[in-house]
Amino acid sequence: MGSLLIRNARLVNEGRQFGADVLVSHGRIVKIASSIFGENAVQEIDADGQWLLPGMIDDQVHFREPGSPAKGSIHSESRAAVAGGITSFMDMPNTSPATLTLEALADKKRRAAIGSVANYGFHFGVSQHNLDTVAALNPCEVAGVKVFMGASTGNLLVDDPRILERLFAEVPTILLAHCEHTPSIEANAARLRERYGEHLPPDAHALIRDAETCYRSSSLAVDLARRHGTRLHVLHLTTARELELFEDKPLPHKRISAEVCLHHLLFDDRDYPTLGNRIKCNPAIKSRTDRDALRQALLSNRLDVIGSDHAPHTWTEKERPYDQAPAGLPLVQHALPALLELVADGVLPITTLVAKTSHRVADLFAIPDRGYLREGYWADLVLIRPEPEGVAVSRQPVLSQCGWTPFADRRFRHRVSLTVVSGQVAWDGQRVNEGCQGLPLRFMR
Repeated sequence: MGSLLIRNARLVNEGRQFGADVLVSHGRIVKIASSIFGENAVQEIDADGQWLLPGMIDDQVHFREPGSPAKGSIHSESRAAVAGGITSFMDMPNTSPATLTLEALADKKRRAAIGSVANYGFHFGVSQHNLDTVAALNPCEVAGVKVFMGASTGNLLVDDPRILERLFAEVPTILLAHCEHTPSIEANAARLRERYGEHLPPDAHALIRDAETCYRSSSLAVDLARRHGTRLHVLHLTTARELELFEDKPLPHKRISAEVCLHHLLFDDRDYPTLGNRIKCNPAIKSRTDRDALRQALLSNRLDVIGSDHAPHTWTEKERPYDQAPAGLPLVQHALPALLELVADGVLPITTLVAKTSHRVADLFAIPDRGYLREGYWADLVLIRPEPEGVAVSRQPVLSQCGWTPFADRRFRHRVSLTVVSGQVAWDGQRVNEGCQGLPLRFMR
């Protein structure tokens, strides 16, 4: 890892913006100062006043390796991620085979060590038959433990009350929950089919997976966590009502935290007529009122982190009729540019965005030496160039293996001009450095 000197940047870090130079050597930030001279860096970049942020740490992606690498391999999706300002990701267990054994976990780590351009970590899955393995996990070996309390199929669905009680009581590390109430989903779908017939329109998705469906499950998860003292992280909140379940406290002072995903901040149910199945996801994108409540909650401590929930499916799959189209959106390539629209519109301060995409994620998952711009920390860096006239997303090649994006018709007023992963230039604003190799994330618990 050669040395790198970034001059004339505007750093955004720990609630402040300030001008500085940053020197990187052997993968880490070795100096931050107003001016750095006398250093013979191998590479020098003039930031010309661009924002320099700690890279986004995405706590939730669904890469498709092993199982369906044609949809999105670790290599292809990590390439897209660094183009979108994501320097580290944590992958979910619903691959094929699912990450339900130590052998499957080791296989994913091996694959990432060969092919990932970004830093990587992996969540461990829960089934009705692997609770002994989950209870015996080394907390430092996994990013977290993921439970699908509803809205999943096969051996990843865990909705038996007895198994949930044991899981919440015995899980040895942070427990991540996907919360939707399956019986409510099924009842809503049956009612809508009586109204529309078998050919439901895409906008029925928000009615089938409605606010009550989410609240019934997320409130159960919170109740279980409070009774058992579980360190719980509820994923992808979508409703205003669910926000009441979470305390407005700094992260170190609570054991129950919550995530919001970028598509639930940027789309609402008025987008279904235009985008249809392209924004079909679980839990569903809901009303503008819900969207606005989520945005407002980011200004407090009710919502702790922002993730992507990146889930690549092929265009052909998404163009099927509603009932047959899979749920999920490819999002990593446009993660930070899309979120920076909230900054451009005055919805979020840039310092808040950095806290929710970097600082708090590192804190939540106990990732040492990442998520901040600090001397001695790994150099996971992103330069952001303003584009006042906007850059058409359609003019940029899609790097995700699936080849499409829900943002194709949008223009973004910022772009990622540089991504540095563990001291290596991973993205130069035009292309991915294929020689960049991400490192495994450490979890110090």
